Amino acid sequence: MTQPRRRTRPTPKPRSAPRGRPAAPESEISLRAGKGSPGTGGDPGGRYWHIDLKGQRVGRVFINVIDEPPQGVHPSIQIFVNKDQQGRGIGTVAYRLACEASGYDQVYAHMRRSNAPSRKAATAAGFAPVDDPDNKQLTMVWCKP
Repeated sequence: MTQPRRRTRPTPKPRSAPRGRPAAPESEISLRAGKGSPGTGGDPGGRYWHIDLKGQRVGRVFINVIDEPPQGVHPSIQIFVNKDQQGRGIGTVAYRLACEASGYDQVYAHMRRSNAPSRKAATAAGFAPVDDPDNKQLTMVWCKP
């Protein structure tokens, strides 16, 4: 006789970033080059940076060169800001600084359509949506001014 399946608790939803935190001054946000690994900026054409706020590491950002339709081979940016520092405008500044430092004329960002904070940060950093209704993810592009 088989045992009935044991009930499990549902996976908890991630906590949202604290609201009402003061914005980080742009002058105190910087990128520090680091050594990426395969898949995180360490591949040919890739770049990796630590995101610093007042000299303290608060995240990371990297660019990989990927080959995905419909863009084909292109640089793609990924950004991660520590949970306790989210909602302070750090991602916006890091997106812009990384794109400017990358040496690429265009950089693409791929994110979940439901990821409103990333979309807001990318838009504020100069990214524009790429119209592709067939793609499940939101694709945005930054173009060198």
